[in-house]
Amino acid sequence: MDHITFLVAVVIVTALAFDFTNGFHDTANAMATSIATGALKPRVAVLISGVLNVVGAFLSTEVAKTVSGGIVDDTLVTPGMIFAGLIGAILWNLMTWLVGLPSSSSHALFGGLIGAVWVGAGSAGVHFDKVVEKILIPAVASPIVAGVAALIATFLAYKITARARKKSVTKGFRAGQIASASLVSLAHGTNDAQKTMGIITLTLISAGALGHDAGPPVWVIASAGLAIGLGTYLGGWRIIRTMGKGLTEIESPQGFAAETGSTAVILTSAHLGFALSTTQVASGSILGAGLGRRLAEVRWGIAGKMAAAWLITLPSAALVGGVAAYAVKHGGNLGTTVVALTGAALAAGIVFLARRNPVHADNVNDHHEVPVRTAAPAVGAAA
Repeated sequence: MDHITFLVAVVIVTALAFDFTNGFHDTANAMATSIATGALKPRVAVLISGVLNVVGAFLSTEVAKTVSGGIVDDTLVTPGMIFAGLIGAILWNLMTWLVGLPSSSSHALFGGLIGAVWVGAGSAGVHFDKVVEKILIPAVASPIVAGVAALIATFLAYKITARARKKSVTKGFRAGQIASASLVSLAHGTNDAQKTMGIITLTLISAGALGHDAGPPVWVIASAGLAIGLGTYLGGWRIIRTMGKGLTEIESPQGFAAETGSTAVILTSAHLGFALSTTQVASGSILGAGLGRRLAEVRWGIAGKMAAAWLITLPSAALVGGVAAYAVKHGGNLGTTVVALTGAALAAGIVFLARRNPVHADNVNDHHEVPVRTAAPAVGAAA
């Protein structure tokens, strides 16, 4: 613990703050469809999700190892670079949360870190081959795989239950959603909490507190799990509304199919060490579930905005992280202080703006106003 300097402690606290924003930013991934269909009451949903995110954090550390020793050279990274990257990720999470736009917390984190390390240590500090293999390829493939899986599952669900009473079908699938949404929460903790574990582990390695290629200590796993669980429990209601009501009107069979597809993709990727975006996976699943039901209305305007956000998340966070790293590198303690105060001021301003038009558990299922609406192709059987 002699290596835990004040700067390292600040970086660890900042990493946990990012983990907290990741939690409320990504609550929608697990619970948006269950809340939208009425399978779970909003506050019960976020409580279940928060607890299971904590449990999931203890299931694997493969993604954490990818972050701590895969995408950047831990021999060239400094705590200051990591701090700068985290500031970029936190600000991006808060901005997209303000407008209720689901974007990738993971790509915000990776973008901020890549930009900061590139500015601070040069291009040699970033393993671009690993960025392509572990981040970019999964980013393209995972929402497609999840969407196709959810589409097929939705089609089969309606086909198999075509002659059953709709009330019985709805009741049965709502019960199933409790289990499937819980599994998404567990998978989310397994994948996303590990990213903060990896960042804290990387910080400890760069400070000499851990050896190279070390895994996250137990206290790191526990603190990351608790931070993301607390953020999840508070609920990112704006993004829950967008994913539950914005993309398409979700019925319980679709919700079950979307959640099951998301779980399968996220757990598989966590086992393989792929640090994918759970937001992209969940969004792809919801879109696939919308396309799988005949006459379902898919709002392509919202889907297009989400896709645009996915494309600009990593480079935008990298830009902010790079600027912050430049200030830290050339300004020393003063530069670090300026970055910290500027980030805190911007974060406070975003939260203030959000309070002017609050979205909470009582109005999260209110109608979502969307300017562009088109009907999805008729793929599945009639609801």
